[in-house]
Amino acid sequence: MMNIGILGTGFGAYHASLLNNHPKVNRIVVFGRNETKLQKLRKDLNVEVTQNIEDILLDSDVDVVDLCLPSHLHRSYAIDALKHGKHVFCETPVCLDLEDALLMQQAEKQYGKKILVNQFIKFDPAYTYLYEAHRQQKYGKLVSLSLKRETPPLWGDLGPGSIPTQFMIHELDLLAWLLGLGPCDPCTVWGTEVAHPKQAQVRAYFQHQDTFTEVVASSHMPTSYPFTVAYEAYFEKAKLVFHESDENDLIPTALYEYTASGQQKINLESANPYKKSLDHALACFDGLSECLIPLEQAIQSLEIAIKIKHRLGKF
Repeated sequence: MMNIGILGTGFGAYHASLLNNHPKVNRIVVFGRNETKLQKLRKDLNVEVTQNIEDILLDSDVDVVDLCLPSHLHRSYAIDALKHGKHVFCETPVCLDLEDALLMQQAEKQYGKKILVNQFIKFDPAYTYLYEAHRQQKYGKLVSLSLKRETPPLWGDLGPGSIPTQFMIHELDLLAWLLGLGPCDPCTVWGTEVAHPKQAQVRAYFQHQDTFTEVVASSHMPTSYPFTVAYEAYFEKAKLVFHESDENDLIPTALYEYTASGQQKINLESANPYKKSLDHALACFDGLSECLIPLEQAIQSLEIAIKIKHRLGKF
């Protein structure tokens, strides 16, 4: 059984709901500045709350710090948690610049504790299916892949200067995992502001061995357009087409396989990738699972995102 300290009451509140009554969790303490949010969490989930972050960092009974603060604060609090003998589960993006991420990696080695990053896309059943199809060569060689993430302007600043690290990062997590890219260079990058400096569309193209990949991210869709993720994977002997969006969309969430035998809908398990990522992290901290979400892989994705950002030039 573990004791978890959650930093943040934004997405941290969601993490608290996922961890509440978890079989591996004994105690949850949530730090935040907003007293109203804290008291609601205490009432709804029966968790401990505090407005003093030291109550968590200095508590020797807290085993894991779940870091849900803004990304520019991750380095500071992750390193403090490691110094005090705690593992860290960190929301994505792990950082906004490479220097901070490398300092976290150095501290991880220095203090002998782990930082795991919420690369939740690896636990989404549709993307897991794609990964396994590629790994097992189910349809032959993967020839090309198109990954897409689109949203109306709901999330604050997702202009050209921030969209690679704060929105495209999920597809880059997938791409580095799927193809083992490492810190590779995109062969072409295109991006532009659309209607507002905090809205953009960016396209990045990669050539890895014999596989060509396109990653498209857009934060300027009309308000009538639902938040959408999708992919099209072209194999030697098949094509996979996946589409997922929120409940306002008339197009159902589905994964289809097209082969010489015809079209078939792939029945995916019903799973919450955020919950599965947290479950996996706790198992890794316990030494019970080979880790799919190490800091090292998050740094690889971040490095690619930063290269995309730099290729966009003036942004």
